[in-house]
Amino acid sequence: MSSPFTPPVDARFESATVESRFRSWQIRTLVATMFGYAAFYFVRKNLSFAMPAMQTDLGITKADLGLFLTLHGLLYGVSRFVNGLWADRANARYFMVAGLLLSVCANVFFGFSSTVLLLGVAWMINGWVQGMGFPPCCRLMTHWFRPERLASTMSVWNTSHSIGAAVASVACGYFVLLGWRWCFFGPAILCTAAGLILFILLRDTPSSVGLPELVVAGAQPRDHEDRSSGGYKAFVRQQVFLNPYIWWISLANFFVYILRFAILDWGPTLLKEMKHFPVQQSGWMVGAFEVSGIVGMLLAGWITDRVFAGRGSRTCVFCMLGACGALTLFWQFGSTPASATALLAAAGFFIYGPQALIGITAANLATRRAAATAAGFTGLFGYASTLVSGWGLGLLVQHTGWHIAFGALLGIGAIGTFMFILAWPAKAHGYQT
Repeated sequence: MSSPFTPPVDARFESATVESRFRSWQIRTLVATMFGYAAFYFVRKNLSFAMPAMQTDLGITKADLGLFLTLHGLLYGVSRFVNGLWADRANARYFMVAGLLLSVCANVFFGFSSTVLLLGVAWMINGWVQGMGFPPCCRLMTHWFRPERLASTMSVWNTSHSIGAAVASVACGYFVLLGWRWCFFGPAILCTAAGLILFILLRDTPSSVGLPELVVAGAQPRDHEDRSSGGYKAFVRQQVFLNPYIWWISLANFFVYILRFAILDWGPTLLKEMKHFPVQQSGWMVGAFEVSGIVGMLLAGWITDRVFAGRGSRTCVFCMLGACGALTLFWQFGSTPASATALLAAAGFFIYGPQALIGITAANLATRRAAATAAGFTGLFGYASTLVSGWGLGLLVQHTGWHIAFGALLGIGAIGTFMFILAWPAKAHGYQT
């Protein structure tokens, strides 16, 4: 059985030294992008832990906080799409580091602000620059790893989401003891150092370090293709924007992200108000949601490559059924810290399978010529979900309470499952089309 770190057989890899260097850079690229993207979560998912104290200190309502989450998510989704177009043409190293350091600046601005207007502007700016994180990572993965191993490799990479969010959840649960503003100052300090480390570790494509580019069966060599040509634009239009399966999984992403953000963004508030747990304890519970997601996404990637031959949408159907079941049990029976933590962990185990697979499924269908564009397109739908998970959920809870809102979330999960069923016939990738 071949390793995801083994280049395809090619005359250019006959030298043992070249093959060894390639494997080394594959591992370095995977580790560097995981580290960098985990750092993005420190300056993105910190607002959730400041929200309860901000309500008391500044008199901000749940609707206002939900609006922050919505505007941030909408701008992030648009940014991820726009930056996907740019990332296919840019040096991934500079692109990703710039996004992280700009997010640090937005967090510092937010931490020093006190009015709804300035807080909103700061978080909107953060939403935009956060969209510079995922597209270069997706582009790097398609340049460094073979398409038939991308699902399992990308599932490993996607643990960066959960690692970053879990560590940030625990850290911010303690930062908030110093005052809610330290939920922004503390992560900003850490991510400044992370940006410098990322700049040292990361490089762009194999050719940028003197190595040959991967050759994929059925794909034409296009390493130096003019990305402004009519032929390239026609390819993107046909392979991404007119591809029905990319549309189905993008629509499914909308519903997946509502469930995920309902826990990540509202988790501390939900656990305090609906389950009556203290904020510090809820940090560990949300962390358990994230950590179990690591196991879930790794298993989902393995199943996709080994059982469904790279067809990620098929794995997603079963994951969504499991996520809806776990959330139903949490809603009805998660009344103690132990049961609530276990059921949230089960929900995270299942929900992070689709979260890990959607972007790389789209990238494989679009091929590496338009990988970042396709991943950005799915992200546009995913973060449009904050209309529901942010502002919409905030309003619904404010007027009806958490129990009715949770019932609505389960209906949303059922719709997402149906979208993946529609994408069931999709091929593993688009290189032979």
